[in-house]
Amino acid sequence: MAQKLSGETRSRALARLKGWRDVEGRDAIHKTFVFTDFNAAFGFMTRAALVAEKMDHHPEWSNVYKTVEVTLSTHDAGGLTELDVKLAEAMDKFAG
Repeated sequence: MAQKLSGETRSRALARLKGWRDVEGRDAIHKTFVFTDFNAAFGFMTRAALVAEKMDHHPEWSNVYKTVEVTLSTHDAGGLTELDVKLAEAMDKFAG
């Protein structure tokens, strides 16, 4: 099972991510991705879904037209883990 990040390890991991913010009241991170249109948003979600499935680590997300809202936390660990950071990095890469 993945281990929850805390202290300096958590701070260093979050420093690698641009635009992700802590979720108030939860040990989770959130980011809003806005694309040019629905096709671009859906393509992003498809690429991210393939990585998430390979990692066996799935995001909380929603899509409305060209906007994708993503929250990441590892439920089994009770908070943010390196899995979340890696998935966030992959999503950032796919978003361009």
